[in-house]
Amino acid sequence: MASNFLGEHLREWVWGCRCLTKGDIIVSLDVGTSKIRIIIGEVTGSNLNVIGVGTAPGDGIRQGAIVDIDKTVRAIREAVEHAERMVGVHIQSAYVGVSGSHIALQSSHGVVAVSSPDREITEDDVDRVLQAARVMALPPEREIVDVVPKEYIVDGLEGITDPRGMIGVRLEVDAHIITGSRTVIHNLVRCVERAEMEIAGLVLLPLAAGSVALSPDEKKLGVVLVDLGAGATTISVFERGALAGVSVLPVGGDYVTNDIAIGLRTQTDVAEKIKSKHGWAMVALAPGDERFKVPRIGNQDEKDVSAQELATIIEPRLQEMFFLVRREIERMGVAGEIPGGYVLYGGVSATRGIDKLAEHELAAPVRVAVPEFLGVRDTSFVNGVGIIRYVANHSYRRAVDHQPARKGASPGLIRRIKSWFADFM
Repeated sequence: MASNFLGEHLREWVWGCRCLTKGDIIVSLDVGTSKIRIIIGEVTGSNLNVIGVGTAPGDGIRQGAIVDIDKTVRAIREAVEHAERMVGVHIQSAYVGVSGSHIALQSSHGVVAVSSPDREITEDDVDRVLQAARVMALPPEREIVDVVPKEYIVDGLEGITDPRGMIGVRLEVDAHIITGSRTVIHNLVRCVERAEMEIAGLVLLPLAAGSVALSPDEKKLGVVLVDLGAGATTISVFERGALAGVSVLPVGGDYVTNDIAIGLRTQTDVAEKIKSKHGWAMVALAPGDERFKVPRIGNQDEKDVSAQELATIIEPRLQEMFFLVRREIERMGVAGEIPGGYVLYGGVSATRGIDKLAEHELAAPVRVAVPEFLGVRDTSFVNGVGIIRYVANHSYRRAVDHQPARKGASPGLIRRIKSWFADFM
């Protein structure tokens, strides 16, 4: 039987409410290498409105891993306070994104008998079959993060995406079991708790991002979602409408920033600002008349630099990153043409002309995903908005055992969140 750190220590976590109603509030927390982001979303039916955003520098994070708990806790508190000031409310709970090289996918199969007398498949049956798929042996250092159904099977009929309401005797599920390092998860949990917040649930970031960055057709035909973050590059393959594989490369936008700092002999924070404001992914696309001043280390004089000169530093590093992405895709067993091409997001993908460079290096169609919500129309917010969308879309699922509530247990998640946001609503 798999160990259950989350179940033993955090039994009151609800990973998906039984249902969401009009005006429900969902808060997401994205702990990234360069930024900590809090997003407050209001879900009304199928509509999602972003009503609050908070950000803070990702001090204490290196290549997607927590290396300094105190700095990470302070950054989370700063982001939360920023979001709270924006909407004038107090945040106590959030869904937290999980990603990194420690994440792994394992195939599993669950089988249950339909319980209702009339043989109609209910949400309880779906929950039970997902729980059955969770029963597997894991090393003590691994922890189950989530169960992602690939397809349901009702009395031998395959390819079912949602069996609720169907008639049958035997319900099966083919699923991916997402596991992660207990140490990494524990440290993330510790940071959030020390920041005086409760965790409503953990959400795998590639799944979250896919809910806003990809269309159903792209997922069905086959597409590669690439998160070009500051500390790492996460590659997610979607096939037949479901997540088929995840891999993480230990390279990201920080490498580009360091190259600029070395090449222009300037400070790292200055290099980051220059990259964001004047960076181009290809020398051929950079305008020759765009020039700017760069302060030099050890020298009071500023150097005059052109956008084309800056692009000569950026382009080789991005070429290397896309070469590694293409090689990793081949290693993951994705052969031949990818019908949906590649979809980029993350801070690095905001670099001007990066889609053109990626198309050339990956030999496939490429587009950059940008969330279409006021206040977060930035590709680096895809993860945060995606968490909210994913939770709203999968609100009927639970990832905890069906046990009676303990005496003194906290009330339902939505009721608690509504009470916290009572003044706003």
